[in-house]
Amino acid sequence: MPVVFQYRLFSTPTALLKTLVLSSAIVATVVLSGCASKPQVNNSARYATAPNFYTVRSGDTLSGIAARYGLSYLSIAEMNDIAPPYRIYVGQSIRLKAGNAPRTTSTRPVTQAAPIQRQTVTLPTTPAPVTSTTTTTTSSTTPSTPVRSSTLRWVKPSQGAVIAQFNLASNIKGIRYGGNVGDPIYAAADGQVVYAADGLKEYGNLILIKHIDGYITAYAHNSKMNVSSGQNVTAGQKIAEMGSSGATRIMLEFQVRLDGKPINPTNVLPIN
Repeated sequence: MPVVFQYRLFSTPTALLKTLVLSSAIVATVVLSGCASKPQVNNSARYATAPNFYTVRSGDTLSGIAARYGLSYLSIAEMNDIAPPYRIYVGQSIRLKAGNAPRTTSTRPVTQAAPIQRQTVTLPTTPAPVTSTTTTTTSSTTPSTPVRSSTLRWVKPSQGAVIAQFNLASNIKGIRYGGNVGDPIYAAADGQVVYAADGLKEYGNLILIKHIDGYITAYAHNSKMNVSSGQNVTAGQKIAEMGSSGATRIMLEFQVRLDGKPINPTNVLPIN
């Protein structure tokens, strides 16, 4: 930017000095404001490298995990079928990157299950109180969700005696099997473990398995769990041992849900 100086005759040396000082100030201002370039600031955030899967620890939230790795919590929720209000549980394995095969924690070969349809997994509601007296309750006449045709092969989850039948009127949303601590619990059909933890105290050590065609099975009150979230299982595979966690007696509470609604397990389980 050109600066034009006009020279005049000044009556005193003091007037001349003031003019020279003022001209220098103007030149300096023009140079600083018009010619200097502003420094570029790099505002890019630094994030930790996201793993394929992340195991939830105490104090974690879905949004906090997403922020740690520079990801969208909505995308993580969609990949893991986590519905609002986006609750997660300690020990839960969640996928952070799309396009990766499910993680398997078993040291033995795992048979690949049939493709799992995407759906929201709804944890069971609080069950009715369990008493120490062995009783057999007849099935409820309350209408339940119709059984859907499926290619799934079903097996009984326990060889123990039935101590309570499905009865929605009594808030029994599955079949209760009696037995001894350590009795084997089996996967009722091929599927994928989507939950294996004790986040719901009323159910103790709880396992949820997602199957094709909209089915989910639940196995509650285990003393020991032999599978983890993300693991594929096959019908008849031992997944847990019977116990009394979250209950007042040793038992397995087995539930079958179709599109999130409880159905009578006897409608799908083999008779013998």
